[in-house]
Amino acid sequence: MPSQFDVLIIGAGPGGYIAAVRAAQLGFKTACIEGWKNAAGELALGGTCLNVGCIPSKALLASSEEFEKISHGLEAHGIAVSGAKFDLGKMQSRKDAIVAKMTKGIEYLFKKNKITWLQGFGKFISAGDLYTVEVANGEKKEQVQAKHVLVATGSKARHLPGIVVDNKDICDNEGALALGAVPKRLGVIGAGVIGLELGSVWRRLGSEVTILEALPAFLGACDDAIAKEAWKVFTKGQGLAIKLGVKIEKVTTKKTGISVDYTDDKGLVQKLECDKLVVSVGRVPNTDGLGALTVGLKVSDRGFIEVDDHCRTNLPNVWAIGDVVRGPMLAHKSEDEGVMVAELIAGQKPHIDYNCIPWIIYTSPEIAWVGRTEQQLKAEGRAVKTGQFPFSINGRALGTGATAGFVKIVADATTDEVLGVHIIHEHASDLIQEGVTTMEFKGSSEDIARICHGHPTLSEVMREAALSVDKRSLNS
Repeated sequence: MPSQFDVLIIGAGPGGYIAAVRAAQLGFKTACIEGWKNAAGELALGGTCLNVGCIPSKALLASSEEFEKISHGLEAHGIAVSGAKFDLGKMQSRKDAIVAKMTKGIEYLFKKNKITWLQGFGKFISAGDLYTVEVANGEKKEQVQAKHVLVATGSKARHLPGIVVDNKDICDNEGALALGAVPKRLGVIGAGVIGLELGSVWRRLGSEVTILEALPAFLGACDDAIAKEAWKVFTKGQGLAIKLGVKIEKVTTKKTGISVDYTDDKGLVQKLECDKLVVSVGRVPNTDGLGALTVGLKVSDRGFIEVDDHCRTNLPNVWAIGDVVRGPMLAHKSEDEGVMVAELIAGQKPHIDYNCIPWIIYTSPEIAWVGRTEQQLKAEGRAVKTGQFPFSINGRALGTGATAGFVKIVADATTDEVLGVHIIHEHASDLIQEGVTTMEFKGSSEDIARICHGHPTLSEVMREAALSVDKRSLNS
């Protein structure tokens, strides 16, 4: 007889492993299927995020930021440093050690919560009162059964037709995080989150970076004010060459490097010569090989599993979360959905307000936002009022030297409910949480303005922006 479980999760990325932990906490006999192998060929939990995504990229971002700070950012503090050098091998080793610590930590959580790790890749075999799922690890195959199955198989990098990604010369996110030397000239296709973050890493370490973006607008998902400030900082301040409205015609690999033929926004034929090329044009869901058709699981033409607001699929007791379903491809969104599903299985009544999920780009300065932008709200016909305050006159920001950026708050013109918070600053990823909390509780800009904020802190800029909504900022 196959092993039987109450809850079976396919995929141990952020959504899958968190769902497994919560299900086990609620008393369910829980198993999680994961077959990811790291560069050493060892099985590892954590999925793309922990192994080749969120965690390693932030480690390299931090290392490159430290090098740039030492090389160029300490003069104002009266600290002179000359001849600063870096060891890329040690940077990569540090990154790998952090990843290993995190993935081993998930193994500990599985043992602590008595979660069975089924090593391999899962595929639906049959449906019924119990679902039968095959777990394949090379030639080794076994079948398990479960009452509830949660699909959390994540996503993979989208590749462009005619461009062969070998993760040596032409890379996606995996190869771009593992380069053994700093390329003199780095080309990046895509000015989204991954392209900007990885481009920033290698620019700080000495690459001449050119980013080619198909869309005519820069950071179109951001509030216009944030996008304009980011453009100024990244291009004029940091030297990233970003070309918008580009159409890629051909990519050729030669002995001397890589040649990218493209048409620019004026329709002129251009050529980019680079030593390495990063392709970062979005991600696609991992639903091929899942056996969805076998059991009648509805999957869209784009590969997304169809779910309702509570992540239920068209099949009873089959759920799906994270990058394989609608909504933003964000690790924290997947985690929240994993917790929600586990609690729904237990008969509880959790709910996620998807409008209150924060977005973060870990460039320097960071960009973070929650809710809707001013232009989105105005396009909907919503009357709004806004408040904005810069970090350049904040005491703590001046003390640390992190004065670039601002906070912008968008509120309903009549009720004062906060509808969006937008931040560009070195610590935007942490500061955005006050906006998230306020919006979750349907708070107003007046609520933020009336709360005492410590002094001197960066959070005072949030308060001043809230006061500015009512045109009564105290420090400007």
